[in-house]
Amino acid sequence: MTHNQNEPTKAEVQTTELNKLPVPGQDDTEFSAEEAAEAFEQDQSSSGMQNLDR
Repeated sequence: MTHNQNEPTKAEVQTTELNKLPVPGQDDTEFSAEEAAEAFEQDQSSSGMQNLDR
């Protein structure tokens, strides 16, 4: 089988960004329980204020 010049080589295909496997934990977002509690409290207080305006 002859290699077509318009097609990428096997090495080129294997090294493309879209062909790479994801790294476990790379996109994990870490936050503390305190940060989560603060965000929850802020959300609760802002939604409570919206109900008073009605």
